[in-house]
Amino acid sequence: MEKLTETQNNGRLDFRPLFHLSIYLDRLIKGRLWLKVLIGLIVGACLGIILNPSSGLISESFSTSLASWLDLPGQIFMKLVQMIMIPLIFTSIISGIVSNSSENLKTLGVRLLIYFILTTAVAIIIGVAITTIFNPGNYVYTHGGFPQGNNHEIIPTSSTNLIENIPQAISNLIPSNPLETILSGEMLGVVIFTIIIGIAITQLNQDTARPIIRFSEAIQKICMIVVSWAMRLIPFAVFGLMAALLSRTGLEVFIGLGYYMLVVILGLFLLMVFYLIIVFFGAKMNPFKFLKAIKDPQLLAFSTASSAAVMPLSMKTADKKLNIAPHIRDFVIPIGATINMDGTALFQCATTVFMAQAYGIELTLINLVLITVTVVAASIGTPAIPGGGVIILASVLQSAGIPVDGLIIIIGIDRILGMFRTTVNVTGDLTASVLFNTIYKK
Repeated sequence: MEKLTETQNNGRLDFRPLFHLSIYLDRLIKGRLWLKVLIGLIVGACLGIILNPSSGLISESFSTSLASWLDLPGQIFMKLVQMIMIPLIFTSIISGIVSNSSENLKTLGVRLLIYFILTTAVAIIIGVAITTIFNPGNYVYTHGGFPQGNNHEIIPTSSTNLIENIPQAISNLIPSNPLETILSGEMLGVVIFTIIIGIAITQLNQDTARPIIRFSEAIQKICMIVVSWAMRLIPFAVFGLMAALLSRTGLEVFIGLGYYMLVVILGLFLLMVFYLIIVFFGAKMNPFKFLKAIKDPQLLAFSTASSAAVMPLSMKTADKKLNIAPHIRDFVIPIGATINMDGTALFQCATTVFMAQAYGIELTLINLVLITVTVVAASIGTPAIPGGGVIILASVLQSAGIPVDGLIIIIGIDRILGMFRTTVNVTGDLTASVLFNTIYKK
């Protein structure tokens, strides 16, 4: 049987590299999308302050009604990206598997998973440390705290239950109903299902596999066309979301949230420094040259807050500016865009500790350990879309026994933090690419 893992001279069927689809994103880079987003943030903030009922210019009912309309562009953008996220990631992971040999998959896959877990652990440690040191939740707590529902009882998660549930959690990684997994957006299950299907495709003969590969290429192209449409809404989405946030939030609470945002951004900066250390010592590359080479995907990540949407441009950058080998590029970046969410893990951990502080809940060492374990698992399954971090954050809060009511306020500022943490996530994917490219050259 002729396998797809044979050399090209023997007729191997390769995917056309996903980075060719970056032509749909080049116009956004040239049009300075990131600058339009910043302008939208500033103008939206000014409008939101004017629309806030505390300004005395408009009534509370009119402000609430107008805020719903201001949210609309952001909601449409999010729905469009959510709509194409799974098909794009599904076909991208398959392309990476098909373009690799079975031996590469065994060694590269295991090492990549270990690397991602280790960097996620570092991100979580940074998140816990900075939130504990700067204690941003104390300001919110002293000014009334976060809203809390009827259930005031805090029940810490038992470490015994966690250990007992590990075998079941491992078995649940393999989806028994792939369609249900896809419909529910459980990204970790989608990734595992896709990897199994991708490996199976490499065992098909060329005639059988050819239509599957061409169909997948068509799906990728369709997804990128939809992404390019959604991108046009981003400046308006950021403007509307910022205006709606400040029209609903009191000034004192917003000051406390601003302090929390600065703490998270500081943590993300420290994580970025950690990546540059890896680039310097692990990949033997000048960190400043690395940052210069990846500025385009970073700016697009900042603008879109979606790792999945930036993936084709990241692959183009890896190929043209970082000289990453095709089999490394086509495997590491699609997988990384799906499960390597270090910036999101830092955000989730810092936010959990921040909300505990805002509710006046003292977290014990065992609570922090449980949060760490939960965040590692949750960040791997976080959707690579705007707001994905907050969606998963609810499960992290529940595992720590912290009320989820305060998420209503966190959701309001998540779009801003999402821009920063997505930039870090994309940087992490490219860092992994240069590191593994160096390792496999030896």
